[in-house]
Amino acid sequence: METATAEPVSQNVIAKFSAIVGADHCISNPDQLLTYECDALTSFRARPGLVVLPASTAEVVEVVKLARDLGLPIVPRGSGTGLSGGALPVPGCIVLGLSRMKRIIEVDLDNQFVRVEPGVINLEITKRISPHGYYYAPDPSSQQVCTIGGNVAENSGGAHCLKYGFTTNHVLGAKVVLGDGSVADLGGPVLDPPGYDLRGVLVGSEGTLCIVTEVVLRILRKPESTRTFFATFPSTTEAGHAVSYIISAGIVPAAIEMMDRLAIVAIKAATGVDWPDVGAALLMDVDGTAAEVEHTASEATEHARRAGAIEIRIPRDAAERETMWRGRKSAFAAVGRISPNYVVQDGVIPRSEIASVLAEVARLSNESGLRIANVFHAGDGNLHPLVLYDAAVPGQEALAEKTAGQILKLCVRIGGSITGEHGVGADKAAYMADMFTDDDLATMNLVRCSFDPEMIFNPGKVFPTPRLCGDKSRRGVPAQTGVSVPQ
Repeated sequence: METATAEPVSQNVIAKFSAIVGADHCISNPDQLLTYECDALTSFRARPGLVVLPASTAEVVEVVKLARDLGLPIVPRGSGTGLSGGALPVPGCIVLGLSRMKRIIEVDLDNQFVRVEPGVINLEITKRISPHGYYYAPDPSSQQVCTIGGNVAENSGGAHCLKYGFTTNHVLGAKVVLGDGSVADLGGPVLDPPGYDLRGVLVGSEGTLCIVTEVVLRILRKPESTRTFFATFPSTTEAGHAVSYIISAGIVPAAIEMMDRLAIVAIKAATGVDWPDVGAALLMDVDGTAAEVEHTASEATEHARRAGAIEIRIPRDAAERETMWRGRKSAFAAVGRISPNYVVQDGVIPRSEIASVLAEVARLSNESGLRIANVFHAGDGNLHPLVLYDAAVPGQEALAEKTAGQILKLCVRIGGSITGEHGVGADKAAYMADMFTDDDLATMNLVRCSFDPEMIFNPGKVFPTPRLCGDKSRRGVPAQTGVSVPQ
């Protein structure tokens, strides 16, 4: 796909931003800008005018004020691991990278919270507090590289969010910079402050409201015991029934993940795990007190057998358990072993519809002639269909995008959602109208405009058509086409 571009930013503008963050942290070289043309959704690309890497809230404030004065939109960015084009630049814009802001500012074990900057890597929090018996629950598959700021923007999930909740359930407060450069504190290190839940508005807003410069996160005590089992099935139908049986029995696993045959083939090729060639597999964790875990794990395995499990494996030790989970968390990357390109989506469906929806996904695969691998958070019905294609074959990329869109529409038709954790971004904006009415979208836009009336932050994302505050376009910013670059 061709990269959208704009006129280069002038040396005068570069000098102004360099004066704020330092010349070494102001990137304007065209070759270096290539890194920032997209996030992990590489099919959409646009060339930013400048990448600015501030190191503090004060520097973010000055960058925002200068960009606003110059009429330049700002696209915030963490590690660039997002899968919906949420960090896709507007051609000629300022990409505000938060990777330098990576301090763990405060650890309060007595009150069970940490205060961090947005560039802190997700897994680093658990590494810091693990020796004290604590951990941070949300665990995206990219947790070794994704940042907390990005997690907040997308309301990121992960395998263990079934029991413990998504990012929104763990954000207590945040310090943010608004579009006029002012600083606001939303919430704080308390569970339920009075007033409007502005934290809830912030989490999942995909960089369209403000720039997060600090986050207060809830941390949890490690459970006394964890039991894992790996169960194989003839097909996704039996595996889907197993999930329904387990959840309907009142069991709340810490995690329950499903992989189909194609995903298993890819994972085996990439990691060397000794998983059998089967139609589907479930990987499940239960945790809690030792007595609770023994009872719950035993009951869950019985439900898996009742659904038609071929084999149930219990890891012999922590190392084998880690290997099992490494296989699951490497699934997206592993698919690269069996296909040169793929589109990944993350629609949500009712758990009871897993078997029927996967049958329909198989039909779409046959109809399109494209293979589709399925890896997903089965406990909360969060599908991750990966539509495989070869970009070198004319028409296949467009066909893959169309097929992925059909899956999202299917999810909405049966009462689900177009996204569970990856966000809307640029990729799914066209499908928002399938879920929401015009009035719904207009109300969402009013919330956005109350934070950022000039729409300086991440324009062109989330909403399916240009929706402007007060029906007025920002000066020099045509919707999703680029910017008028000041000289």
